[in-house]
Amino acid sequence: MERNLAFLAFPEMSELLISELAGRFGITQKPDACYGDLLYYEKLDLPELKDGITALPYWARTVMLEPFFLKFDSIGEAAGELKKLQRNWAPYQYTCFRRAQLIQEKLPYINLKDRNFPVKIPDSPMGLYTLIDEHTMIASAATNSTLPAGTLHFIEDHENPPSRAYLKIQESLTMANLLNGTDLPHEGQRCFEAGACPGGWTWVLVGLGAEVYAVDRAPLADSLMSNPLVTFQAHDAFTLKPEELGQVDWVFSDVICYPERLFEWINKWLEYKPDLNMICTIKMQGEINWPLIQQFADIPGSRIVHLNYNKHELTWIHTR
Repeated sequence: MERNLAFLAFPEMSELLISELAGRFGITQKPDACYGDLLYYEKLDLPELKDGITALPYWARTVMLEPFFLKFDSIGEAAGELKKLQRNWAPYQYTCFRRAQLIQEKLPYINLKDRNFPVKIPDSPMGLYTLIDEHTMIASAATNSTLPAGTLHFIEDHENPPSRAYLKIQESLTMANLLNGTDLPHEGQRCFEAGACPGGWTWVLVGLGAEVYAVDRAPLADSLMSNPLVTFQAHDAFTLKPEELGQVDWVFSDVICYPERLFEWINKWLEYKPDLNMICTIKMQGEINWPLIQQFADIPGSRIVHLNYNKHELTWIHTR
């Protein structure tokens, strides 16, 4: 079904978004307008999934599902027109920053600050608006994300984590909870992490109280190697058999490997334990194999997302 849509690309990823529309959906139509990272399309035909849900691109952090243009004379008028439609609105700005700030101050409060992990994201509707000039905006009360402008950033710890990769697992666990209501790993649970070195993900998991069986060819940071919640094995994690590792509640992988190999490995684990919680990074190697990515998405219980902390990669989430 044709509809007007506006996609807010992740920063510096507009070309990847356009490439996804072509490679995944066969859409070569150019945007009718670009407002910074916001790409506006008229009469775009995207396929529908079940229950009338439209398939949306991964490289869009949020999508305006019902975009419209609003002309206004004053800041108060702009805020008033948005409040008539719903309570929660977040801005995306590429121009008129001060004017957008004044409009936001007249709207009901929402938290636009960086968050502390762990955090629970509200599931209430979140609108999006963007100023085009001082008297014109594009807006949509309906979007596909409850995050403000589809963005989740954490307050960073610059001292304790062994690597910045810890931000990626914090975001993916938060998204698993938001999308599927899945509880975070916790005390009494056991996690298996493939390719754990230097230990950014392990650091987050033990911080939540979970035990971690970490496997890599190189050791973790010293603080983790001596942590009683961590068991380390120097090995190729993809060659270990699930049945050899004992009880496991979560499986994680941020390994750099071809998506084909990751897909094969994931299915070995799910054949062993179909209701396993798993989070894996799909690392892209050159041109994206979209039929293969769809195979990941078709695994029952799966969701694929592009995280704010992802680069040229996607994150596959599987929960009970």
